[in-house]
Amino acid sequence: MALPPILRDGLRLPVVGAPLFIISNPDLVIAQCKAGVVGSFPSLNARPVEEFERWLQHIKAELDAYNAENPDQPAAPFAVNQIVHRSNNRLYEDLELCVKYKVPIVITSLGAREDVNEAVHSYGGIVLHDVINNRFAHKAIEKGADGLIAVAAGAGGHAGSTSPFALIQEIRAWFDGPLLLSGSIASGDAILAARAMGADLAYIGSAFIATREANADTAYKQAIVDYDSSDIVYSSLFTGVSGNYLKPSIRNAGMDPDNLPEGDPSKMDFGSGGNTDAKAWKDIWGCGQGIGAVKAVDSTSDVVGRLSREYAAAMQRIQAA
Repeated sequence: MALPPILRDGLRLPVVGAPLFIISNPDLVIAQCKAGVVGSFPSLNARPVEEFERWLQHIKAELDAYNAENPDQPAAPFAVNQIVHRSNNRLYEDLELCVKYKVPIVITSLGAREDVNEAVHSYGGIVLHDVINNRFAHKAIEKGADGLIAVAAGAGGHAGSTSPFALIQEIRAWFDGPLLLSGSIASGDAILAARAMGADLAYIGSAFIATREANADTAYKQAIVDYDSSDIVYSSLFTGVSGNYLKPSIRNAGMDPDNLPEGDPSKMDFGSGGNTDAKAWKDIWGCGQGIGAVKAVDSTSDVVGRLSREYAAAMQRIQAA
């Protein structure tokens, strides 16, 4: 399994922090990178587009300063998520800024685009593409993506419905490049399990919602701590694409989480927000099924520290067996 140097040499833990809509901000990204994992954010979190440029300037300046002060243990690289669905009317403006500031990793979602991949490759960046099945994985690589993010059952946000065991197995049957796994990963044990089944890196989102740096409502953060997989529903109502959401937030919005209608994919719109008056991810709280591992609202550094200790302990346990 071949990893590019930026993913092979630059991390202290084999983890990429998933881009969290609304929640991921420069403070969270910088904290993740300084802790030794890839920090990422959706470009659409920075509104308007001028704010996106300010975010890029701030993140690069902070990480450059940190690296100058810590040459023996520099920060991990950062990534920007680009939604390439046709409803994103900012795509080309945001992509131009990614090229201008040489964003090291671009994560593409909801469509594979050759022109986007070529733009990122023009300055030496790499593209990781979200996929929920093997068919989409083939398409992404055919169109020039460098690596894949297997978004399996149980993942937060727009998740697939395929078991991570099956999805990784099917992709690894033909693809030996960078492969990440998303789906209920919130502990060091799960990180090791992801690697054992064939993924290079774990893709973790929900555990970082419950951090001090995250741009999430205090009640949302506490909900990640208080609830578990039994409190999550899989629904397409809120964006037109199936995703995992916390039932209590749906009830608070005046709906029955156990009797939700199907969403309308044709109304998916990342400029305005979807199929209901209650907006995902502002009012309807998305998260993955792994939240039972999250026991407190901590700093990002503390979360990565916990994951690192658990990962090392799991490795020792397996080696001793």
